[in-house]
Amino acid sequence: MWRNTCKLLSNPNYNHNHLKSSNHSSSNFNVVFGWAPSRVTHYCSSPSPSTSDSLKLGISSHKSDGIRSFSSSSAAGPAVVDHLSPSLASAVQLGRHYTRCYWELSKARLSMLVVATSGTGYVLGSAGSAVDLAGLCWTCAGTMMVASSANSLNQVFEKNNDAKMKRTRLRPLPSRRMTIPHALTWASSVGVAGTAILACKANMLAAGLGVSNLILYAFVYTPLKQIHPVNTWVGAVVGAIPPLLGWAAASGEVSLNSMILPAALYFWQIPHFMALAYLCRSDYAAGGFKMFSLADASGRRTAAVALRNCLYLVPLGFLACDWGVTSSWFCLESSLITLAISALAFSFYLNRTTQNARRMFHASLLYLPVFMSGLLFHRVSDNQQCLSEDSLGRITELEPVVQGRESLKHGNQETHSTIGKQARAPVAYASAAPFPFLPAPSYATS
Repeated sequence: MWRNTCKLLSNPNYNHNHLKSSNHSSSNFNVVFGWAPSRVTHYCSSPSPSTSDSLKLGISSHKSDGIRSFSSSSAAGPAVVDHLSPSLASAVQLGRHYTRCYWELSKARLSMLVVATSGTGYVLGSAGSAVDLAGLCWTCAGTMMVASSANSLNQVFEKNNDAKMKRTRLRPLPSRRMTIPHALTWASSVGVAGTAILACKANMLAAGLGVSNLILYAFVYTPLKQIHPVNTWVGAVVGAIPPLLGWAAASGEVSLNSMILPAALYFWQIPHFMALAYLCRSDYAAGGFKMFSLADASGRRTAAVALRNCLYLVPLGFLACDWGVTSSWFCLESSLITLAISALAFSFYLNRTTQNARRMFHASLLYLPVFMSGLLFHRVSDNQQCLSEDSLGRITELEPVVQGRESLKHGNQETHSTIGKQARAPVAYASAAPFPFLPAPSYATS
């Protein structure tokens, strides 16, 4: 057998055909296992070992590619691997394709931002200093699924509009990488699963907020984008609900303290989207959307709205401190970062250029994580609030005691002074109520 192998190796036609088949097998292996082509070429182009070296190594000289070097010496091994590699490669490619499509369809980065706000609300709404990590994870998972469902439905309804815009024309539906029934199936599945997780692992209030936010985003905000510029303010309401969802999942209720972060998100989204709408005016016009910036040729009203809502963020730090959500340090930090973004908004108002709009947009991206980090870092738990309230209560209770002691001390001083002035003290009080039957004490005359 080895003689025949040597004769075939001496034939140049065999070497050419074998090299071609070897390169084909190596390319298949490269697709499946991610090997670099340069490395495979190096192995294929290296000189074949001699027959004696092959006998010493226990491998045949024609097994030069990566797959066959790891296969058994039997003839059935390479045939099975060569048969499975194309199907495995197609399966891997198919998995990567749909993973990428689901990622883009769900707007995963935006959904993770929604999850971050919901998780922050959960931590702020936790009763004690310790946070239920399991409940936090379940709430974040349910929020992620509901947000993915809402974003997927948004792209289903805006398929034709996205195809006209440069920023969105490569999405899965406009580029025809995924069909609409497939996208609807995905959106429905993750939406139902996310709502079920919130209902079972959190509470019905959190699940209701999740469902209402999905409906508001997919069936109110999305069609309103093609009808009226008020869609920006409706979208701000949608963005303000997730932290309220997280608070409700942790505490089971919605209180006045829970409105700090939703209010911040509502006012933050206005300058954020005003800057984005100003930068993408031509793209939104091509897509057929009715954005506020399209009706403002000079951009003055757009910049004024952004500046006004930045100023609305200023008192939130004081309210968070006054309502017992955070310490007083957060009031200072929040005021500083809010004044910083307000200064950039004012600069955009004075000089409405693309560069200033982009600066305000980038500042808004930085503002939100800094604001939420400050809330978490300076959070005041209920235990700390109870301790402070108890200390205040004790001080309040001690004040009458101290005042009584002081008045008693002054009374004793007056009594002693009166006794010093007259030899016999008045005794009429001894027969008064509540002891009218007691006889008046008699004092010996001095």
